[in-house]
Amino acid sequence: MRAISGLWRWRHNPLRRTTDLVESWMALAALLLILVAAPVLGSLVGTATQDALQQSVREQRHARHPVPATVVRRLTASAPVADPEIATGRDVRSRVVADWTGPDGVHRHGPVTTDLDSPHPGDRFTLWTDAHGRTVPRPLDTTTATTHAVLAGLGTALVAAALTEGIRRLVLWRLVRRRYARWDQAWDRAGPDWGRTGTGS
Repeated sequence: MRAISGLWRWRHNPLRRTTDLVESWMALAALLLILVAAPVLGSLVGTATQDALQQSVREQRHARHPVPATVVRRLTASAPVADPEIATGRDVRSRVVADWTGPDGVHRHGPVTTDLDSPHPGDRFTLWTDAHGRTVPRPLDTTTATTHAVLAGLGTALVAAALTEGIRRLVLWRLVRRRYARWDQAWDRAGPDWGRTGTGS
């Protein structure tokens, strides 16, 4: 609003300088870019990210299979680790040695992670594998994908707005420096006797 009122105020003012008009137009352009272009850009990026992540979700669901696994023994040598695939990031998983049969029908045995709170031999849990029975992380869920897409769009809009404001401030800083330089030149031209004009000295 200050940009619009500034433009209106400086339209026919005889004291206006070119830099005043440039500053007002630049503020108005930055305001429009922040209010219109940044959200549109964020929406486009968010939509593109959503499409890509949902495609990844579909591919992972097609390529990854849940299979039942049985705990053979708990691995006590390693500390529990957080599962990076879970949206909250707070679910702790324990390492165990387990038996499972992959989608290809081959029986497998090895160390895996489980979401069981206190795994004991014989406990059953679901394990995600590829088509060959090798363990893989659980597929990305649609809610997490949507959350990432929203954050990507919001982040893009904020970065675009911050970049626009940063450029505006940089140009304004250059304008002010130029304005001060011109004032210094005007003072130098006036000379040391400017205050004694008309005194007869």
